[in-house]
Amino acid sequence: MRGAKSAKWVALAAVVALAATACGGNDSDGGSNDMNKGAADPNGILTAQLGEPQNPLQPANAKESQGSRVLRAIFAGLVDYEPGTGKLVYVNAESVTPNKDSSVWTVKLKPGWKFHNGEAVTAKSYVDSWNWSANVENNQTNSSWFQDIKGYGDVHPDKGKPKSDKMSGLKVVNDNEFKIELNSSVSYFAYKLGYDVWAPLPSGFFKDPKGFGEKPVGNGPYKFVSWDHKKMIKVRKFDGYQGPNKAKNGGIDFKNYTTADAAYSDLRSNNLDWIEQVPTTALTNYKSDLGKRAIDEEYSAVQSIVPAFYTKQFKDIDPKVIQGLSMAIDRDTITKTVLHGSRTPADSYVARGVIGYKAGALKEQVTYDPAKAKALIKEGGGVPGNKISIQFNADQDHKPWVDAVCNSIRKATGVDCVGDSKPDFQADLNARDKHQVKSMYRGGWVLDYPVNSNFMRDLYGSKAAGNTSGYANKEFDQLAAKADKAATLDETVKLYQEAEQVLAKDMPAIPLWFYKVNSGQSNKVLGKIPYGQDGDPIFTDVQVKKK
Repeated sequence: MRGAKSAKWVALAAVVALAATACGGNDSDGGSNDMNKGAADPNGILTAQLGEPQNPLQPANAKESQGSRVLRAIFAGLVDYEPGTGKLVYVNAESVTPNKDSSVWTVKLKPGWKFHNGEAVTAKSYVDSWNWSANVENNQTNSSWFQDIKGYGDVHPDKGKPKSDKMSGLKVVNDNEFKIELNSSVSYFAYKLGYDVWAPLPSGFFKDPKGFGEKPVGNGPYKFVSWDHKKMIKVRKFDGYQGPNKAKNGGIDFKNYTTADAAYSDLRSNNLDWIEQVPTTALTNYKSDLGKRAIDEEYSAVQSIVPAFYTKQFKDIDPKVIQGLSMAIDRDTITKTVLHGSRTPADSYVARGVIGYKAGALKEQVTYDPAKAKALIKEGGGVPGNKISIQFNADQDHKPWVDAVCNSIRKATGVDCVGDSKPDFQADLNARDKHQVKSMYRGGWVLDYPVNSNFMRDLYGSKAAGNTSGYANKEFDQLAAKADKAATLDETVKLYQEAEQVLAKDMPAIPLWFYKVNSGQSNKVLGKIPYGQDGDPIFTDVQVKKK
């Protein structure tokens, strides 16, 4: 799953309310009754599970949840989102204002902000960061996020060397103000500015970007302390932080685990304060194991399996074949049995709780129908080799559902299906980025900003950073471009709903189910851990008990 800004909001009639409530079990869970007792230690250290980040810790270089989780602690951006309303909250920005057609945006900063090394955060800190991150020669995994800005093509050409090291659309007005001119109108551009990629960088970064990635200096609520690779990353509260989300604890130790079972064992023993996900083997009893420490809530993310369209197997595949494979998956049974009700079958490419989610956007494509599945695969010319594999990362508990999906496909259609495990998420992502996937891969996408475009353009656009499958469709790209130029957010959302129907015919991925947080916390945490709509804890609001 890729990373996301902690979008802590529920907005408008189109949005589903996602309450941050936990389902408790019994009270015989080794001290969980004491969760709400005791005093908070403002300097207490929280321990949290984390996998090894794929790349160095640079703001535009995290396309996955592990690196992004650390970056969100270290850096603060221009905006965030208000819980319950979806209203933009200004963090480092004093204001973000569009012109009449939303093609030019003026950003004014709150004065007096500092990086963790004492350097002032200025308009130049943002402009220099974005220009460097967009430059093709710097090989940042999320550089395409800057493609809306005028002059992006000069610093990031499709071929050859850049014509410039600056995007013409970025202009510093003074220390606390800059302007962003876009290639065309983008009605929801302010929403996008909440994502990690838009963070500022101190001047020292540009002298040694690689070294900075190992020891980042940010402007966020926590400052970086150390990174012991594949073991632990430590961050500590930054006392000089001026944002609205000051840390209520002393810092975080992000601990690496090679298996979900090992992390869960430490959680049960109160040797770990938070885990990302309960292993499948514990889903039937984790609520009774943990009692009031158990967490069960939905968040805005979609799990899918994605064909690698650059392979010989899927390069010229008829979409009917992928539709058939999708209809061969018994989502209801798998979510109820193998996943023990911890997921909800997906009926859209867009996650619930996101502006523009439309219930039933996908209908027969995600309805289990073995006879029709078999017929569609035959009409489409069959699966080359009559066998598929699904790549997944073994450091999280994906094998049980991958096996179940494969069994369902095999039984319904006669197409052979096997899992293809990689040792960890980093290895899984590297194989995707290097186009080394043999057949299909596990895709998990969590919101970066709460608009349906994020689940379509940023995944299936032909030049999107999140598109690692090689999928391209001119009709979809044109509809997405039209949607981005719409005068209002409502019009943008409606046009992306039309674009989703192009995806429904083309099947660039097979949506499986919507995620839930099935997690837990230790009894060293005071009260319940609050969660954002991205499924991550709002770490700055977590309080640790005094010993």
